[in-house]
Parts: sequence; C-alpha cells; structure tokens
Amino acid sequence: MFTSLRLNIFIYYFITVSLFLGFAYYFFSVLQIENMSLLLLVFTCFIVLSGVFISKLAIDPLVEYVNNLQNLSKETLHELNLPISTIKTNTQMLNKSLSDEKSQKRLARINSACAMLQERYNELDYLIKTQSDADVSEKYDLGELVNERVLFLNKVYPHVKFNITLTTLQVLNDKKGLCKVIDNIVDNGVKYSPGSNKIDININERTLTIRDYGIGMDEVELLQIFDKYYQSNKTMQGFGIGLSMVKRFCDKNEIALSFQSKPQIGTTVELKFK
Repeated sequence: MFTSLRLNIFIYYFITVSLFLGFAYYFFSVLQIENMSLLLLVFTCFIVLSGVFISKLAIDPLVEYVNNLQNLSKETLHELNLPISTIKTNTQMLNKSLSDEKSQKRLARINSACAMLQERYNELDYLIKTQSDADVSEKYDLGELVNERVLFLNKVYPHVKFNITLTTLQVLNDKKGLCKVIDNIVDNGVKYSPGSNKIDININERTLTIRDYGIGMDEVELLQIFDKYYQSNKTMQGFGIGLSMVKRFCDKNEIALSFQSKPQIGTTVELKFK
C-alpha cells in the first residue's frame, strides 16, 4: 500500500513541477507577459491547487487505513470481552467446589492469567479512547491506585516484596495511563534486580517514589534511558520502549519525572505531581 502511495505522490509531484516550469517558460519567454501581478496570482492559484491535490492524495489512503485499524481494534475488543467474562465466571464457580490444595493452586494460576488478560483488555480499550481524542482525565486518589497496582503486581511477581508507605493524594489525570507508567517502572525494577526481591513505593508531599535495589545505571546510561528501544542490558527480554512511554505520559500530564541511580546500588524514580 505505502509503496504505491509513494509512487503516486512522486508521479503527481513530478508532473506538477514540470507543468509549473512549462507554464513559467511559456509566460515569460513565449508570451513575454510583463504584468507580474497577474502572473503571481496565476502561479499562486496553481501552487495552492497542487498542494490541495497532493495532500488529498497522501492523506486519504492513510485516513482509510487508520479507520480500518480502529474498527478492527474495536471489534477485537468486543470479541475479547465474552471469553474473559466466561473464564472469570467459571473459575469462581470451580473455586467453590474444589477442596484439594493442588487444584486450588492451579485455579489460582488461571485466575492470575485471566487478570493479566483483563489488563491487556483494559489497555486496548484505553489506547482506542486516546486515539479517538476522548478526554480520559479523571480525579482519583493516588494511594488507592498504587494499592491496586501492588495487589496486581504481587500476582505477576510473587517473589517480590513490596514495601509501601502511602498517603492520600488527590490527582487529576489519565488514570489508566498512570497504571501503565507504574507497571513499567516496577517491571524495570524487577527485571534489573536479579539479586534483590525488594521494591519500595511511597507517596510523600505530592511525590510518588519507586525504588529498586538492582544493578543500577551510571551517568552515561541515565542520559539514554528515554531513547526509544534503548536497553542497558541487551540480554534482558523486552523492546526497550517502556521508559520512552513513561516520559511521554509525564510530559503530557505535567508530571515532573526524575531518576537517581548508581551502579550495583539501585535506581530511584520520582514522579512529582502539580
């Protein structure tokens, strides 16, 4: 699709420039018209019309492509809702009838996987809403949100001990987006802390602080962490886009983001709210 689009734009641009130069030569050399105001008006109209046609040629296929993707996402989101609800309902019913510990552990793993699938569902719903320019800001208590994320992350990282010290803090911004921010920061903290199983999270004076005790970073790495696809350790699983997303979210929502880190000591991330 995009190869054909580039070719069409190039051909139209080539023809337009050729016609423009041909008209200019004809008016100046053949007709020898001296009325510059008329020429400028004609050429200006020609350029404007050419710009309109080129932009239409370039944008219309992209708009159609994006609309198709959005429709596919909405349909997929709708189809995902039924199996997720079915799994949750049936696991709740099974939980009441199962008594042996081994079966309950298996059921707990299914519930944990279903919770993670529900998170992906929520993220897709969030992305669709943000793409449609819907206002997703809401007022909520940051302490309650952190508690919710810790409960979820405990299921994902059962070996990690979360030390939390929270106070009530009312904020107004994109709640689901901040969930993704917290999850990404904690995920990095766990990923780069192979020798530690502790994460500290606290709220104090309108600042959310998340600290790990992992491998840390030096000053050179700190300058690169927001670069898309950058990973300080290439052997780690992932795509290196998490902190880039965190930075974009904080900039958009006017949250002051700062990192302090030292090699082999750990990393502290601070999010200061207005």
